[in-house]
Amino acid sequence: MVMSSYKFISVLLFALLMQLVTSVVYAESKSDVKLVLQITVDGLRADLINRYQKNFTEGGFRYLMEEGVVYTNAHYQHANTETIVGHTTLATGAFPSIHGMVGNVWFDREAGELAYNIEDPDSPLIPTRKDIVTGEQLDPSQKLSRTKGRSPDAILAATLSDGLAAYYVGRSKIFGVSGKDRSAVAMAGHVGKAFWYSTNTGDMVTSKYYYDDYPQWASDWNALRKAEKHAGTSWQLSNEKSTYLLAAQDDRPYEADLKGYGRVFPHPFGKVDDKLFPTRLLVSPVGDQLLLDFSKTLISAEQLGQDDIPDYLSISFSAVDVVNHFFGPSSLENEDVVLQLDRTLADLFKYIDKTVGLKNTLIVLSADHGMADMPEYMTEQGYKVGRIKQEKLIEIANEVGKKQFAIDKVVRFFFRPYMYLDEEKISKAKLKQSDVERAIAAALSESEGIALAVPSSGFSSLQTSPVVEQIQRNFHPSRSGDIYIAQAPYWFLFESGPISAMHGSPWRYDTHVPIIFAGAGIDSEVVHRLVHPVDVAPTIANFLGMTPPSSAQGVPLVEVFE
Repeated sequence: MVMSSYKFISVLLFALLMQLVTSVVYAESKSDVKLVLQITVDGLRADLINRYQKNFTEGGFRYLMEEGVVYTNAHYQHANTETIVGHTTLATGAFPSIHGMVGNVWFDREAGELAYNIEDPDSPLIPTRKDIVTGEQLDPSQKLSRTKGRSPDAILAATLSDGLAAYYVGRSKIFGVSGKDRSAVAMAGHVGKAFWYSTNTGDMVTSKYYYDDYPQWASDWNALRKAEKHAGTSWQLSNEKSTYLLAAQDDRPYEADLKGYGRVFPHPFGKVDDKLFPTRLLVSPVGDQLLLDFSKTLISAEQLGQDDIPDYLSISFSAVDVVNHFFGPSSLENEDVVLQLDRTLADLFKYIDKTVGLKNTLIVLSADHGMADMPEYMTEQGYKVGRIKQEKLIEIANEVGKKQFAIDKVVRFFFRPYMYLDEEKISKAKLKQSDVERAIAAALSESEGIALAVPSSGFSSLQTSPVVEQIQRNFHPSRSGDIYIAQAPYWFLFESGPISAMHGSPWRYDTHVPIIFAGAGIDSEVVHRLVHPVDVAPTIANFLGMTPPSSAQGVPLVEVFE
């Protein structure tokens, strides 16, 4: 008992001391930081930085690794590791169960159809030109969007950028830019401005939520048609092929060919009038380079970091993720896109140092999720896995509904990872929803390639495990499905389509991301303890001397302040 009290007092004194120390750091940092630069690399599994670092240039990833606090063991704590889920978690410091972004899409039970995460019919896109080409969406989930309008209204929690605006009484300039709409919107929050790359035109676009019309500088940038200058060219390797670790990984039958883009270098972008031309640019280092160019224009035109009030700029680079989807993370294409991103980052940091000063800029780099190696690749390595057709899972569930409960077609809708049951049919049969859910979940869990299926009504009755806890953190009562289906490691639960690789599982290859803080006088350190992306927003907030975002569930990373 005496020892217990002694330990409690010691811990309390230590906590008070840390609070005193960090409060001094906060006060010093707050006056020095003129710009928060939050970089999110879509799909950058943390180990890819180590894999390719021997060919990194100076000033990019090397600057972050040598000058920053590098967290090597950062993992998401939710199950559905998708783009909007990860970005909103980084932005809010909250879990999906709180911020509501449980997936790139979810089933709208009331409307009876899929809903895209940031769609908003009241916030239509602002056109950039009259001759808009109707192109194919890169992301299958975007094909399911019911409207082209975009806004952050469906995000149910405040973001770090929202808190920054409130703290400085609206004087902070806040922007989010990305190759994807949902990435830009999530990070800009409810009060910032968002721009994203259009796979229809190659322009950077926004919606009526943010502006009545484009600011002049954005219109001028779009008028230059910088994407079109790449017409007739190709994505070429940036180094001599023999220098690549994955030089032999350039032609694998399970990679996807984007209708003439090919599986081997060079990858031709095609002509301007090819409806897939803007998409192919995004599936290459050019997408990130265009984003960098636009961001430089934004920084200059909006005078970010030019006064004593901290501004905020989120840049979410998308090329690594989309390249992974077509070629996989163990492809030559993946290695080259990361190496070229390294040079893009070096260019960005050089520009920031010239215009704002790295000593006045808090840089935070992370990712929204990792990426799994393709089942075919893992099978080549001797690990027997495969792909699961969603029709098979629907068939299993419906069979249980028919045989055990006399309900015909009990599955109302299924879009990974959530299965939605027909509540009306279950009610009419005078059955308990929980009984039906559990019976179907038990049958699905026995299916090949499925690790477990968790009924939403059965969390409390299940034995606690890390994966079940991840699924719980992903659960929102009005958006999540009735049964969460988690595929076994390296199995793909994937609808048919041209994309070869995926993410979205609760396994370590999908949860493992980099977290690096640099600039603003931060001392370098490599930290191996377990940390989480929900810690990022509270850390930024505390560095600026602010209260963390209202729903944040993470804690400040103390090494950033030591």
